[in-house]
Amino acid sequence: MRRLFSIFGFFIIACMLSTTTSAFATGDGNIDNGGGDMGQGNSQNKWSPGDDGVRITVIRASDEMPVSTPMDYTNKTIPENLLHFGKVSKIHYRNGANLTPKNGGYIYIKARQPIPKIISSGSSPSNIEVIKSYFTDEQVIRSIASSSGIDFDTLTNGNYRLLLEPIAYFTFQGSKVGMTAHEAALYDQVLSGRLRSKMVSLTHQNLPLAMFLEKPDLSFPAWSGSSSDRVTNAQIISSLGLGIVRFKELPPPPPPPVESDAEYEYRTDTEVITSVFLSTGEQITPEDPAQVTFSVMGSSYTVTDIVIPEGDSQVVWFKWQTPRTPQMVTIHVSTSQGRLSQQTIQANIVDLDQNPPPNPTATDRNDSFKLPTLPSHPQKTTASWGVWSASWHANWVWISNWVWHGTGDGGGYWVDHGHWEDQGWWDYHWTSYIASLSATHTVKPDDKVPTASGKTMKSGYGIQMNVNTSLASNAPASHITGAQHAVAYFPEFQFSTYWRLYDRITGGYQAAFELKPNKYSTYNRRVHFTPIWFPDGIYEPYTEIIDAWTPDGMLQVNVSDQIQIKENLYSDWHIAPKK
Repeated sequence: MRRLFSIFGFFIIACMLSTTTSAFATGDGNIDNGGGDMGQGNSQNKWSPGDDGVRITVIRASDEMPVSTPMDYTNKTIPENLLHFGKVSKIHYRNGANLTPKNGGYIYIKARQPIPKIISSGSSPSNIEVIKSYFTDEQVIRSIASSSGIDFDTLTNGNYRLLLEPIAYFTFQGSKVGMTAHEAALYDQVLSGRLRSKMVSLTHQNLPLAMFLEKPDLSFPAWSGSSSDRVTNAQIISSLGLGIVRFKELPPPPPPPVESDAEYEYRTDTEVITSVFLSTGEQITPEDPAQVTFSVMGSSYTVTDIVIPEGDSQVVWFKWQTPRTPQMVTIHVSTSQGRLSQQTIQANIVDLDQNPPPNPTATDRNDSFKLPTLPSHPQKTTASWGVWSASWHANWVWISNWVWHGTGDGGGYWVDHGHWEDQGWWDYHWTSYIASLSATHTVKPDDKVPTASGKTMKSGYGIQMNVNTSLASNAPASHITGAQHAVAYFPEFQFSTYWRLYDRITGGYQAAFELKPNKYSTYNRRVHFTPIWFPDGIYEPYTEIIDAWTPDGMLQVNVSDQIQIKENLYSDWHIAPKK
């Protein structure tokens, strides 16, 4: 049974030096753990119990954004040539940060008060009660506050959380490496499973199960799966390898409905992917595979031949085209076996082309205008998912059936009339897929601007805007779509009030976009007119590229580019007396 408890009041901490001290518990630890036996290593691929640490990041609770540089605490002396991925937290990765390998230059903090064992091994399990007590101890919290540059009273006023991530230091392919569970899952995806094949008991069992949540927090779910079995990259990225310390008890979240209705938003006339998770307590085999059926707008889409090992799950999806008119549609989902994460989905189909900018005029003014800050809207540039398959592992066993054959004279002999029986089992195989979306944005004066010089022009003229995208993936076409829409926002409208849509000029995974023709343009140009009153300086439009779909959700990338405004188009007018 998983342990469930909160931490308040005074605790006795069992320190690594076998001394006992009385300490005040400042925070509430939302942490549980698990693990199992470790496999046998070799000189090229190995890990030793105790070679671990914890990455700590201060998170602002209101918007779930990191407010400190992640700090790595350990009891160990780390070699200078350590291979690592820098100081990036699970939330940074969730918000779109990329996995970036680094050789050397690793910065870490030797804990003043020794950290308890974080990662379990078969012979040396960690103690979750000691871990909780340590990371909620007032003196430890004060040390973390000092290292993060945040005042202790501010850190513990209820507006912040500590995000904890276990780190493992181990040898992989002969090199000393250090990484969190999230980084190990991402790295295994890059290596197409080679990390898992060499270090599975560490990277896909004891490291991710060293910490997980007892209850949801910071938009991460509580872990309800096994605390001892090996786990997938998708499960690690979604739910494992983290603990959270909060500093004031908040009201508990409302209980989830028995059958939750998930609401999605899609654009009209767009190819989208709708997905759910199918989980099972018993294995689903190729002899009796599962089927999941999606029903929407009078049509049904059935996904067949789904196999899942015991106690695991898999994302299941279908690709479909949304209607051309805005409306609400309901998607019903059913399965032949297993449990679905959703059985009904409400999809809101919206039309983006509803708020283009008004017609600019030569007499427009905005004397109170202040240049707004460029938006930092959420984006998701990478996605990961996977699919189970299974193959039969034959194990032929002789089943004896000895029969006595008498000879009639009191003698006889035994004959084995047995038979061979295949007592094999299903071996399950996980195939990982990833996708990433990138884009470039070009803003330049329209070709018809008479006095433009490079990227400098007078206000009041039009600008051209072009976006080129690239979707990279190892997945088949049935898993993904290229980017399908791009939306431009402008500083004169505070990047919100009005927007302008692009036309997709070329589709596919290398989609290219240009602004739609402007109905106020004399020559029907694909331009946006800068306001004549815009002050001299930088003019920087902002574009969101959306609707690149995967089973792991929609990819979105946000880009901007700028031109220089100098004077206005009145400067190009010459007024002379009539002859």
